[in-house]
Amino acid sequence: MKTNKSYSKRLRVTRRGKIVARVPGHNHFNAKESGSGRMRRRRQSSIHMNASDRSRFLA
Repeated sequence: MKTNKSYSKRLRVTRRGKIVARVPGHNHFNAKESGSGRMRRRRQSSIHMNASDRSRFLA
């Protein structure tokens, strides 16, 4: 099976093996967002995957 490249470009694997991605919904229309909502989206979020999904998206 081929790797899904469009999805794999959005993920990053840390040195310890965690999968980290950017929080969605931060491109535009952020003026109405509260300050805490903007701060929350600046951080990256961790993603949990099983082994089959990891081999499919990060091969």
